Amino acid sequence: MRIFYFYTMIKKIYALYKKSFTVSTDTRNIIPNSIFFALKGENFNANKFALEALKKGALYAVIDEKAYQTDKRLILVKDVLKTLQQLASYHREKLGIPIISLTGSNGKTTTKELIKTVLSQKYNVTATKGNLNNHIGVPLTLLSMTPKTEIGVVELGANHAKEIEFLCTICKPDFGYITNFGKAHLEGFGSLEGVVTAKSELYDYLNEHDKLVFINADDKLQVEKSKGIESVSFGSKKSDFSITLAQANPFVSVLYKELLINSNLIGNYNFSNIAAAIIIGAHFKVPETAIKKAIEEYKPTNNRSQIIKTKQNKVILDAYNANPTSMRCALENLSDLTDENKIAILGDMFELGEYAPFEHQKIVDLISDCTIDFVYLLGENFAKTTIKSRKIKVFKTFKDFEKTFNKNAIKDTTFLVKGSRGMALERVMDFID
Repeated sequence: MRIFYFYTMIKKIYALYKKSFTVSTDTRNIIPNSIFFALKGENFNANKFALEALKKGALYAVIDEKAYQTDKRLILVKDVLKTLQQLASYHREKLGIPIISLTGSNGKTTTKELIKTVLSQKYNVTATKGNLNNHIGVPLTLLSMTPKTEIGVVELGANHAKEIEFLCTICKPDFGYITNFGKAHLEGFGSLEGVVTAKSELYDYLNEHDKLVFINADDKLQVEKSKGIESVSFGSKKSDFSITLAQANPFVSVLYKELLINSNLIGNYNFSNIAAAIIIGAHFKVPETAIKKAIEEYKPTNNRSQIIKTKQNKVILDAYNANPTSMRCALENLSDLTDENKIAILGDMFELGEYAPFEHQKIVDLISDCTIDFVYLLGENFAKTTIKSRKIKVFKTFKDFEKTFNKNAIKDTTFLVKGSRGMALERVMDFID
């Protein structure tokens, strides 16, 4: 009986959804003629705003509290979130298009944007917007796809085990790519081994359903965890596509089939992100010249490895997020740059749980070995570390840093600004001339 209810209800809602192929979840941004889904959270209940959504232009609203069913366009279901997820999965099956899913500890969003940019040279592509990669974002991404969409690119995020597994049941990917296995969300995964197991849930799904995986042949873990799955690989070692790093000082250039591709991305850690986009483009028959054009025209945004030139200095703004793996890569990249004057402004790394003291101390110890002139550390975690180097200064709060930092005394310097999202280190831009 429950299955029959689900099927008939989803079919009913799907028929309404097809009128516009749009959904909304926020009354502040109602898309005209969309279906509004009244989601709930710890501090909000959108059932209360369902009527408002209709007044602002939604055709229908899906609710799960009978007390708010005061209009015939308000559709009552048992659980709004589950209905959203089921509708997205049903729509994915109806679309019948190739879906590429990717996950990983670092570089997911940049890689997703590169893949979208490359494939868009030949196809109508719909991809995850921003980092809408969770149990709500993935359904919304799928439901943003229309009959005009030819390929979907879906980013999968997780901070606990079994989340990737669940998201795969919704988006049912035909292809998959894991950027890397790093020390991110250790609080939720428990350990690096937990990260590997959780991210590999994408491999498990692809293997179980006889799908294809793209892998970095130079990453031993990717090679090991993807054994037995049909794959297409890139790398400098034994691989299907030979792609090598030409340089990264500061921008990354790669060599592919005697074709030099110069990107606007910095740091050799972006090499694999670019290479993945290349082989995925090649797999889908995007011409080599179009792949080169797409990568060379792509420019990072939203505080992700952006290079910003100020009046007197240059800033590598990478303040969208941080974990021990990405922080180490960013510091090593700054250290390798041939720029004469280099300063790093680093903020705390969050979601590390019991590993926080150890991982922050490791970053402090690493700084001593880097060819960086000075480092400012911000946050309570860094404030608890043992500092032995004279080139490091620590501030417990952003306000403390703001009071001390003398922007007028610094010029002709390359800055690295990096920290977890909660640190909002993009504020530093107000203090660098």
